[in-house]
Amino acid sequence: MDHQIASLRKLENSKVEKLPFSIRILLENVLRNHDNFSVTDEHLDTLINWDPSGTDKEVPFKPARVLMQDFTGVPAVVDMASIRAEIIRKGGDGSKINPAIPVDLVIDHSVQVDYFGTNYAYQSNVELEYERNAERYELLKWGQQALNNFTVVPPGMGICHQVNLEYLAKGIITRDGWAFPDTLVGTDSHTPMVNGIGVIAWGVGGIEAEAAMLGQPIYFTCPQVIGLKLTGKIPAGCTATDMVLTITELLRDYGVVGKFVEVFGDALDHLSVTDRATISNMSPEFGCTVTYFPIDNQTLEYMRRTNRPEAHINLVEDYCKENLLWRTGKEEIQYSHVLALDLDTLQPTVSGPKRPQDKILVKDLSSQFSLLLEKEYQRNYLPIKNRQEQAWLSEGGSGSAFTYENRLTKPNEIEVATDDIRSVRIKIKNKEYVLSDGSIVIAAITSCTNTSNPAVMVGAGLVARKALERGLRTKSWVKTSLAPGSKVVTEYLQRANLLEDLEALRFHTVGYGCTSCIGNSGPLPPHIAEAVDKGDLVVASVLSGNRNFEARVHPQVKMNFLMSPMLVVAYALVGRVDVDLLNDPLDFDPNGNPVYLRDIWPTQQEIVDTINQCMRVSDFKNVYDVIFDGGDDWKQLVAPQGKNFRWKEQSTYVQEAPFFKNISNEPLPTADINNARVLLYLGDSVTTDHISPAGSFRADSAAGQYLVSMGVALKDFNSYGSRRGNHEVMMRGTFANVRIRNKITEKEGGYTTYFPTGETLSVYDAAMEYIKAETPLVILAGKEYGSGSSRDWAAKGANLLGVKAVIAESFERIHRSNLVGMGIVPLEFPVGENSESLGLDGTETFTITGISTDLKPHKLLDVTATKADGQAVRFQSKARFDSAIEIEYYRHGGILHYVLRGFLTN
Repeated sequence: MDHQIASLRKLENSKVEKLPFSIRILLENVLRNHDNFSVTDEHLDTLINWDPSGTDKEVPFKPARVLMQDFTGVPAVVDMASIRAEIIRKGGDGSKINPAIPVDLVIDHSVQVDYFGTNYAYQSNVELEYERNAERYELLKWGQQALNNFTVVPPGMGICHQVNLEYLAKGIITRDGWAFPDTLVGTDSHTPMVNGIGVIAWGVGGIEAEAAMLGQPIYFTCPQVIGLKLTGKIPAGCTATDMVLTITELLRDYGVVGKFVEVFGDALDHLSVTDRATISNMSPEFGCTVTYFPIDNQTLEYMRRTNRPEAHINLVEDYCKENLLWRTGKEEIQYSHVLALDLDTLQPTVSGPKRPQDKILVKDLSSQFSLLLEKEYQRNYLPIKNRQEQAWLSEGGSGSAFTYENRLTKPNEIEVATDDIRSVRIKIKNKEYVLSDGSIVIAAITSCTNTSNPAVMVGAGLVARKALERGLRTKSWVKTSLAPGSKVVTEYLQRANLLEDLEALRFHTVGYGCTSCIGNSGPLPPHIAEAVDKGDLVVASVLSGNRNFEARVHPQVKMNFLMSPMLVVAYALVGRVDVDLLNDPLDFDPNGNPVYLRDIWPTQQEIVDTINQCMRVSDFKNVYDVIFDGGDDWKQLVAPQGKNFRWKEQSTYVQEAPFFKNISNEPLPTADINNARVLLYLGDSVTTDHISPAGSFRADSAAGQYLVSMGVALKDFNSYGSRRGNHEVMMRGTFANVRIRNKITEKEGGYTTYFPTGETLSVYDAAMEYIKAETPLVILAGKEYGSGSSRDWAAKGANLLGVKAVIAESFERIHRSNLVGMGIVPLEFPVGENSESLGLDGTETFTITGISTDLKPHKLLDVTATKADGQAVRFQSKARFDSAIEIEYYRHGGILHYVLRGFLTN
């Protein structure tokens, strides 16, 4: 080859060819980056002699690039701009502060479905998106022109994972004379989607991602690898979505949390990359870190179809064959365990109503709905023919009605049927219909999970066409939306004339972003929203997304079912989920004839033929040649110029991060923690949702009071997520979850006892008082502290509140790393002990010694907790610094401080 490679073939160990492909890629990464400090001989040995049964040893990973979406990307750009500002204040050249590896940020998390069902929906949603997010976008546009190694895909261009799959992913990268596997980490949990094209990638927290982009390794426990053997073919009547929902149930039932999954078997010979990516996308729902598909002929074929250069495709093939990363199907790999699925056994499937792993066969959804209604909501199911609504509909204009005219309603104009199942009659202008438990109010073709797969998108268009030919229409109460993951989808749907068929059923394009999949469904129409609330209805959404947790899709929608885009269209025609879609009529045509799903379901050959006719390699070229340009709104957006970002003092969205201001050239000596107070005493399974701000907040909260003081009206608060670029908002929201339970106060929510006075204060207010008094703070916690989503502000916020240590029974992997990355000591109680068993109640003062001298990984530190009467409780706690480099991060006050001082020194 023309490039240097870290050769696996030349390793003097016959075990390499027995290793899973995913472990081989980690091994190549360690071999190429070995420096005997951050990447050591022990790391190399751990991977060469990989133990399928598992180990507690950690290995480093230095990804080739980083992928971000805008919610998590904004604070990263704020940090980069803040580091530059400090360099300039110290007389340095701020322009030298740039990502060490390529970073691609895709703005896809901010578009919301406010408008739908019309040809002006897309443009109207884009205008609202810019109105709400202009300050954030100005920062990102500044980064686009000011930072090297940093690109921004503007709003309205696509979803980060589909853009990654179709364009950014290379398979093999060449850089500085070397060729090596394309690898990355992303600040979104569904980053593993590109495992489907043979790229090792997974989601991480913002601090880990920032460390990676500044050239630091990420450490994690060397994983077990579960082999997933796929055989057979997807049968007629089924889709890749049915396959992935079946796999979700299979892997969740077995338990793959913290493990790698690697796919093999005869099915891979004909399983397309888009089908593979549908599977890999849902790795977080499986619970695993990655779901890896090795590179093979299918990979190369997809690269050709998506306009990758032929010379690069040849490089991918040559490198993988030379360096033992090419799948032949004849490998004899030793996995930690093997699970098997025969694709011939698949049946049409949905998942819900609250978890992706809760698989329900389509033929069983009607009966399952009745059981769920009784179990979850204590209502007995009543067949539709026996309901009050049937009498209402047969009565014509009589009966008690809920009317909606000119946005005015009267409380006595709604009547809820007193049957076991609830129904509400709605009259609006010239329309009249009945909503009941089980009515579908949202039908969304959304999420890169499915919109990246032409088979199900073309299939949805064909279902729409055949439904129109039979005279069917979507029900009036269903909020419909189409949100493709890239503009390539629009190109091929238009060429096949399928977009107009979808639009005839009100599936108009509403945006190119995540929309309903992440909860950006927008408001329900006012008359629907009021009917749902007043009738206390258990309504449903149907969506082609990957998550359906309660209240995620929409706070008023209690049941959410994941399914293929084709089934989304079909259920929108029916308007309710309590139906056997395989055997009951969808509806009746204008002549009174029943129309069944089988009448409008396309054959696999029809789908294949349509794809061959409408898809062009040139579509990928045309779309991705201008991917970084954006639309007129982006081009007209005025952003600060120059290498140093100009902060706006009155901005409530973007402020300079306080972590780096006036940083010393050398770190201060590490010091013991003396006479610390407990800020919070928490129980087991405290998640980052409890710790870190996420959704909306009230005007009387600490963050709300700050915004009010800055002249922001309640209607303009937006969410914590949209304000992650402003530490003033975020630190006030840390530990402000209304459901967090702090054992040192009786008041639920973000409150604590301020011990010097005995007052009950908000966590933020108490922390500020302790900081004034120069009193360090600690947190006591139970098992699995910091589990859930990987939010960097769960550590950043704690840092700004003055927390110096967290003493817990155990930590979630990413949050432990983030605490170290923000200069907070993660400490574990002795095995079998906890706060309660040691007799601690949180009123004590804590002194932690052993930090100031000879600090090393897993050192036992001495903790003395002194009660008010002078009684002392003494125990040893293990410092969860898991490597020598983490000691360095902590010594500097955090990982970004470590990197910044390196810049200052050099």
